[in-house]
Amino acid sequence: MAEGTTGAPEPIVRLIEAFHKLPGIGPKSAQRLAYHILRTSEQDAVALATAIQDVKRRIVLCSVCMNITESDPCALCADQRRDATIICVVEQPLDILAVERTGAFRGRYHVLHGVLNPMDGIGPEDLRVRELLVRVQGGEVKEVIMATNSSLEGEATSMYVQRLLSPLGIRVTRLARGLPTGADLEYTDDVTLSRALEGRQDF
Repeated sequence: MAEGTTGAPEPIVRLIEAFHKLPGIGPKSAQRLAYHILRTSEQDAVALATAIQDVKRRIVLCSVCMNITESDPCALCADQRRDATIICVVEQPLDILAVERTGAFRGRYHVLHGVLNPMDGIGPEDLRVRELLVRVQGGEVKEVIMATNSSLEGEATSMYVQRLLSPLGIRVTRLARGLPTGADLEYTDDVTLSRALEGRQDF
């Protein structure tokens, strides 16, 4: 059995490296996860590997809203009971779950998959902005709610999208500032988020 430079077997070294590539997982956490997998039953390990493979094989982006889905269009876009004249724009798919938990929004969504961040080399072409513009040019959309996080990058992204949409005659609003500055939508409590939706403001 080949040994890694740390003295650990090569499969363990590769597993540690794989976990370390995940966001928020440092070297120590990666080691703990790898050795946990080693101690778990083969059945559980195979179940984990299968779940990861299924995500990569079966999950796609909705061609309408860019949310992650197993069927295209996604269930939210296919729901005819939802108001197609209002689109809530969020940064990530997890943000949709946060808004849906409130029960306060019955429109449609659009996922940007990030925010503008020149320091990290993320520009408009790296986001799903073009797809949003295509959607609103159909004439059905009357309002776009910018529900990006209240960070500098989130605010800059909202302003950028607003500048693109305003000439098209579309009302662009933002969540009320009841959300704490710097807070992520994903971690905001339901009551605060509901009030932010209800008290949304024009740009």
